[in-house]
Amino acid sequence: MSKLRLAITMSLDGYVAGADQSEPNPLGVGGMELHQWFFPLKAFREMHGESDGETDASSPVVEERRANIGATIMGRNMFGPVRGPWPDDSWRGWWGEDPPYHHPVFVLTHHARQPLEMKGGTTFHFVSDGIESALGQARDAARGRDIWLAGGASVVNQYLTAGFVNEIDISIAPVILSSGARLFEGLERGALKLEQVRAIDAPGVTHIKYNVR
Repeated sequence: MSKLRLAITMSLDGYVAGADQSEPNPLGVGGMELHQWFFPLKAFREMHGESDGETDASSPVVEERRANIGATIMGRNMFGPVRGPWPDDSWRGWWGEDPPYHHPVFVLTHHARQPLEMKGGTTFHFVSDGIESALGQARDAARGRDIWLAGGASVVNQYLTAGFVNEIDISIAPVILSSGARLFEGLERGALKLEQVRAIDAPGVTHIKYNVR
């Protein structure tokens, strides 16, 4: 069966986004600082249709995370800043007409919306009947490949609490945000049994990967 793999960047004090997320500031106050290790990489730039960029110790980590992924799950806040019922279909995500996924993406929301087909093989499916339904649909779409649990913190914490996550790959940035959306919020002590499988020190970040037992 396909694995549900969490790959996410976190501040040193546990936040994956800053406070006051908005359309002009989608990652919240200070949130862009979390990803300064990622933006210069060739792997990042290739995802966005550019050909230049750097290669360092983070590069094989990014390639590993992209390997064998057949579907993605994310929360509505990661898809966009629209709250409440969808007023129309004008919001089409942060990524333009050719998002960097190139496979089905399942967006958890309380408000139904028709699937949104984009260029490059990305289709956003809006799931309004819970995390288990989204996971089942993603597994069907992935056709034996793995599923990336992309964020944000609320959705990730729900999947962690439910025990559905098989692998956790965290990039820890040397940033203190002090507030925002916090990873592992609400999990009880002992809720996760983890086996560390690697740790990589790279410029501006440390990557730690765990299997969930």
